[in-house]
Amino acid sequence: MQNGMKLDKLWKMFWIFFRIGAFTIGGGLAMLPLIEKEMVDRQKWVSHEEIVDIFAVCQSIPGVIAINSSMFIGYKVAGLIGACVAALGVILPSFLIILAIASIMAGLRENIYISKAFTGVRAGIVALIGLSAYKLGKSVIKNRISWWIAFICFCAIAFFEVHAMWAIIAGAAVGLATSASRRKLS
Repeated sequence: MQNGMKLDKLWKMFWIFFRIGAFTIGGGLAMLPLIEKEMVDRQKWVSHEEIVDIFAVCQSIPGVIAINSSMFIGYKVAGLIGACVAALGVILPSFLIILAIASIMAGLRENIYISKAFTGVRAGIVALIGLSAYKLGKSVIKNRISWWIAFICFCAIAFFEVHAMWAIIAGAAVGLATSASRRKLS
């Protein structure tokens, strides 16, 4: 790739992740639908199947899923420099916003209008996370085994406070066992 084209792609990647980081309130999970729309639908830098795998891997490793995902996609698109540019793009808006607001928030903490605004923002965040779960579930849960794994893992995490890591490991084990038993039957 020529240097000019590579710089253009890096700048575009930075700007896309910067916009996602700047205009998504609610953390990494709320960013997933926007990352998917940009990377899969608009830029076509990754396929739909790849983005599902990227989100699954990035959710199961330590760190913020949006940063992990941006680095993974950046690396896939433009190598190590792409990973750094994408991560910087998604991190920088939060850093700048926190820096700008930190001193102001102390005085506004008791303001009723600010409090009510954040109540509305939190409700919107729940909707974004729900949309992300729906889209990922729709593309991943395709048979009865998948439904049962998802249901049991959800119940274990939500009601029995099982750590997500154990649910992921158990899901992987059941998936491997199911695959192995199907191969033996074939």
